Formats: sequence, structure tokens, C-alpha cells
Amino acid sequence: MEKKPFVTKEQLDEIVKEFPTPFHLYDEKGIRENARKVKKAFSWNPGFKEYFAVKATPNPFILKLLHEEGCGCDCSSMTELMLSEACGITGSEIMFSSNATPAEEFVKARELNAIINLDDFTHIDFLEKTCGIPETISCRYNPGGVFKMSNGIMDNPGDAKYGFTTEQIFEGFRILKEKGAKKFGIHAFLASNTVTNEYYPALAKVLFQLAVDLKEKVGVSISFINLSGGVGIPYRPEQEPNDIAVIGEGVRQVFEEILVPAGLGDVAIYTEMGRFMLGPYGGLVTKAVHQKHTYKEYIGCDACAADLMRPAIYDAYHHITVMGKEDQPCDHVYDVTGSLCENSDKFAKDRALPEIEIGDLLFIHDAGAHGYAMGYNYNGKVRHAEILLQEDGTAKMIRRAETARDLFATFDFCDILKDVKYND
Repeated sequence: MEKKPFVTKEQLDEIVKEFPTPFHLYDEKGIRENARKVKKAFSWNPGFKEYFAVKATPNPFILKLLHEEGCGCDCSSMTELMLSEACGITGSEIMFSSNATPAEEFVKARELNAIINLDDFTHIDFLEKTCGIPETISCRYNPGGVFKMSNGIMDNPGDAKYGFTTEQIFEGFRILKEKGAKKFGIHAFLASNTVTNEYYPALAKVLFQLAVDLKEKVGVSISFINLSGGVGIPYRPEQEPNDIAVIGEGVRQVFEEILVPAGLGDVAIYTEMGRFMLGPYGGLVTKAVHQKHTYKEYIGCDACAADLMRPAIYDAYHHITVMGKEDQPCDHVYDVTGSLCENSDKFAKDRALPEIEIGDLLFIHDAGAHGYAMGYNYNGKVRHAEILLQEDGTAKMIRRAETARDLFATFDFCDILKDVKYND
């Protein structure tokens, strides 16, 4: 089976004339259409808001684009808070979900009037001493054990470092209420990259029941419930994608079943998706620059794991299209590699592809989230540009490529590299 890139060979040939490979390419039209589908799927809930997970694709052009479509920001660090602020996204449009959080990050979140989502029971006291308890506060819940669904997909929340235990969250809300908090929210992330329409409704059932129990046992009325992320994408072409309309309807049914009879029909539903919002709408574009014929057949690219590390660290599958050869038979088997001094630096292993020649452009799919963001500088590699394919078909640079100057900039306090000869 074949995935179809959102860009044509002809478009890409024009783009590479201006922007040399490798680069990450994003599809503005696809991003906007998907954001609108998400909003429509939860339109039954008047308070619904998607807080885009900034960690997935921390680019201000992307954040602004999504903000135009009504999305806020899910931030987890100081720089993500700063980035959101610089984009004009502040206040309740930021959900700050962090863990092992430095004091200065809580201070910054309070300064921006962001919604703070506490990860741990001890953070209540820490937050109060650091910058005070805000009137609006959220807590992250971890029910422990394993999380299962009917199709067998599961994860192990009990082994995760995140969240309050059941006992802690009841005590935590009692304390927060005593300390003056007035508006409360709950949050949970129990499984990652689920490709099933069942995950959000199953998670919602857990959190909705928790909200009812908190109201009855603690006297706390929950104002919003954050389903966080975990809605995944089909990296493999044979996988059936999630249907966000079906997911939204599934959550609505559980909402009507649990919250409405308990007098909690005005609870707002929040989400914090990154992968689902951006993953399929970004690709890594790279060029074949070498062939190697040894015990296996290798194609060497001008991109490497520093540009997309998921295959190297997770052995994750990313589909590859050889541009212009979509209709040719996949009768060659290659390892598609980069140039790092690591044998794990492979975008594909034993992958059946059309015959690849030097100079062919490869489109590596589903790199729009956790792609560029997870890049690094091992072997002195510099990260490459990010380009936006705009709705009118033109390409716009939204992040320039790094240079050696950027890499060495942290030595600007001394003159040890003052004689470096730069090529840029």
C-alpha cells in the first residue's frame, strides 16, 4: 500500500530550487482543515478547546496558524511559555502541564495567567510557596494499574512518572479548595499514539466518574476536564486512521451518560493533541546522495536521525515515497540511512521501494509532530530548515537552517573558537 504525499513532484522540484534539502515541509491546508474537523467533532460542548501540544512542533508560525483556528497552547517548559507569549497566546489559552517543575516556570505561568495543571501532590505546597495558589487550578490524575480497551490496546499508567494517585487527588482538591481555589479541572494521559476511536471515550468515562466522585465526596465542582493527547495517527499505510467525528460523538455519549445526570452538564472539554494535529501534515524531504552495496543495499541521504530520530530511538515506522516513482514497482530492498556515526541512523530497514537513483527526492511521511522538535546536534550536525507549503501552493520558510555559528554560539563567552573559519 502507498501513502500519498501532500506535495507533488513538480511542486517539490520548484521548492528545492529555493530551499536545499533536507528540510521539514508542512501542509497549511491540511493543518487548517484538520483543526476545523476537531472543533466540529466537539462542537456539542460549548466550552471545548484544543490546546495544541507545543512540544510536538514548537514553531511560532505553526502556533499562530493554529491559534487562528481557535487553538490554545499546551506548554510544559519555560521556553514553550515564552514562545506562546511571543505569539500573543496568554491567559486561559495556555494550559501549563509540567513535571518536576522548576520554581521559575510556575512563576512565569502565573505571570501569564495560564491554567496550571499540577502533576504531583507535593506541588500544591511548592506552588503556594513559590507564587501562590491561583483561583483556577487543575490536577493530573494517574489511576495506576494498566489501561485496557476492548481491542486490546493498553498502556501502563502505574509505571508512569506522571500524576496524582486516586487517594492523593481527593486530598489534593480538599487542600486546594481550603487554600482559596475556586475553579477546578482534571487531566489525564493514559495511553500514547492510540489508533482507535475508543481511547478518548474510555478515558472520558474514567475522568467523568472521577468528577462526579469529587463533587460528592469533596464538594468540588469540576469546571473542565482535559483529555490531553494520546489520539494517534496511522504511520503504516495499512492502518485505519482515527475518525475524530466518531471520537467526539463517543465522548458526547459518555458525557450524557455520566456528567449530565450528576448536574455537571456545563463542564468544558479540553484536548491537548500534538501528533493528531500535525503529524500527517509534515514530511521530511531528503535527497539520495549515495548508494552502498555490501551485505545489504543502502541508500545514503542528506538527512539523518538528527532530523528525525523516531526510527532510530523507537524503531518507529515512517513511510517513504520516492517522488516521481509512485507508480513504479517496489522491487528493490534498501536500508535508507543518514550519515551519523551510529548504526541506528536508519529511516528504514529492509524496505521495499522503487529503484532509487542518486538525486532522487524522498518524502518521509508523518514527520509533522515530534520530528524537527526532537532533533539534536550529535556529530556536530546542524538542524535543517522548516518550510510551510501555503494554501496558495507557494512555499515559505518558517525556520532557517542552523549553521556552525549557531552550534558554536554557546562558546561566545571565550575566544577559544575565535579563529574558526565559517563557510556561511
